Amino acid sequence: MAINHYDIGDDVRVSITFTDEAGDPADPTTSVTLKFSDPSGNVTTWVSGVDAEVVKDSTGVYHADIPVDEAGTWAYSWIGVGTTDAMDDGQFIVDVPLVA
Repeated sequence: MAINHYDIGDDVRVSITFTDEAGDPADPTTSVTLKFSDPSGNVTTWVSGVDAEVVKDSTGVYHADIPVDEAGTWAYSWIGVGTTDAMDDGQFIVDVPLVA
């Protein structure tokens, strides 16, 4: 799987679709959490219903825009808790500017 590359200053959109056992979109009943770490290891946690950054697009479909301010590899995890338990991880790279 190819890793996407971005530039410092971009907002990187990450998204997830939670599904039930039948494969239909479904919302976790307890919480939807996005955790992400920057290349320095700082971890940020956003929770739906608490942090406006986690946006519900439709049933089971969520996104967030991560502002990137540091070059290197960023990692993230979506965590759904409740009747639709699920987790999905990903990463992306923010490139060093060619001209600073």
